[in-house]
Amino acid sequence: MRVTVLVLLMLVTSCASASTPVVSGVFGSRPVIELPSQRPGGTPEISVLAEGRGPRTSPGDVVVAEVVIRGWSGDATPLNTYDAGRPLTVVFGRDDVPGTWERVLIGRRAGSRVMLVGPARLAYGGAGAGQDDPLVLVFDILGGYPPDARLVGEELPRLAGPARSGTLIDGSGRQVGPGSTVVVQYVATRGPGREVVASSRADGGPRAFVLKEGAVPSEWVEGLVGKRVGSRVAVTRGSVVTVIDIIDLV
Repeated sequence: MRVTVLVLLMLVTSCASASTPVVSGVFGSRPVIELPSQRPGGTPEISVLAEGRGPRTSPGDVVVAEVVIRGWSGDATPLNTYDAGRPLTVVFGRDDVPGTWERVLIGRRAGSRVMLVGPARLAYGGAGAGQDDPLVLVFDILGGYPPDARLVGEELPRLAGPARSGTLIDGSGRQVGPGSTVVVQYVATRGPGREVVASSRADGGPRAFVLKEGAVPSEWVEGLVGKRVGSRVAVTRGSVVTVIDIIDLV
């Protein structure tokens, strides 16, 4: 999903105040943020830079988004998921994020780019020095998913027996390619007793990953590329078996 934001940025810029940053770039790629000379006030400001066409996120959803945060002084970047290859997953009520993020992320359409400008304590949370310093956050909203999102009628199994890889369910959705961003549920077990060592459901819900070396284990890239949304795949790494449901492709 690629949304060109240039026209919208021109409209935003034409009516922006002297303290409003200018953002350029396309949805899904790291935005370029130009800071104005005037610092913003102490109240968080939210601007929709591009309106998406996908489903709206709903209260209770796990929201998956790319985000970059830029400090007002220098080139400090506290968070940048675009280069990391691992989009942010926000579980409201569990993750330590400021309430402002709910206004930014809930009720938005997938494909939207939204900017948040405000003091660090209200825009990013936490405590300590510099909490009144302004930050600029630009979110690309990839989608919202129920915490228990799964293949229809299919719970994730804990496979018994020796470690093995393979396709357990063939999906019929869009095909996953190299470098694709997938939204998945997974459970990983280890050893003969199949002890659970990781579970997206236990951690609050679906997770998103970019299928490229360095962002996920190579076994994930090999196991998921070529599969379709709606597939269930088992991948192995040593004695660990991870069963993965491909929920969406964004």
